[in-house]
Amino acid sequence: MSIASVLIPSEKPRDAATGPSAGPRYSLLLSTDPSLIEAAQRLRYDVFSSTPGFALPTASDSRDVDRFDEYCDHLLVRDDDTGELVGCYRMLPPPGAIAAGGLYTATEFDVRAFDSLRPSLVEMGRAVVRDGHRNGGVVLLMWAGILAYLDRCDYDYVTGCVSVPVCSEGDVPGSQIRGVRDFVLSRHPAQYRVRPYRPVSIDGRGLGDIDAPARPTIPALMRGYLRLGARVCGEPAHDPDFGVGDFCVLLAKRDADTRYLKRLRSVSAAAEMAGGASR
Repeated sequence: MSIASVLIPSEKPRDAATGPSAGPRYSLLLSTDPSLIEAAQRLRYDVFSSTPGFALPTASDSRDVDRFDEYCDHLLVRDDDTGELVGCYRMLPPPGAIAAGGLYTATEFDVRAFDSLRPSLVEMGRAVVRDGHRNGGVVLLMWAGILAYLDRCDYDYVTGCVSVPVCSEGDVPGSQIRGVRDFVLSRHPAQYRVRPYRPVSIDGRGLGDIDAPARPTIPALMRGYLRLGARVCGEPAHDPDFGVGDFCVLLAKRDADTRYLKRLRSVSAAAEMAGGASR
């Protein structure tokens, strides 16, 4: 595998993107190139540090970095018209997980329930999209990229963490994450259950002691995982560094709802024909 290759090219020919309503042209790159990884780390820092409810640790070089980055394949969404990196996430394959000493998820959860899946289990993480590009085209590429990566590398499962802020502006602390927890666990039972080492606790109260809102706000990343066919694997873990609760999700490639990707493609195309971006 080259250190930077196009996993999914833009579907628009260059001459189709000359009009103002044509919309951006996006490609998805698969890379282990250090300079591109550094650009992804800066993008992650920019997005995390500007997201309400997230408390990112201070970094002198304005990068979000951890020990897993060097063992991952990085998937990068590029605006082909400007060359700008507008989205990124990373995939930790089984050999990388061994070299890194385990999954990032395993730092927050007891993941022994995944032991039988390990030879074919990839971990996805650190997914962000630059403001101004959070439209159907980028979302489509990122979800399609998961399945393309599994196909290319011959793996069957992908897991990852979906973060929900513990404190949301205008809500009782913990109420939204309690609502999200109730929603996903009641509607999306999982065959595999992991257990958080540090359950979410707010002022000494667990989620069961906090009232849920009438209508919880389900994060876009969580909605995408569920629509694609993933399952939430139990209670969230508290990540105080980011001020969030992390839910572990698992997607089996055989269960992926490719019709969802086709619908997403249609929504993206309609938005671009209208000259705008869907949010």
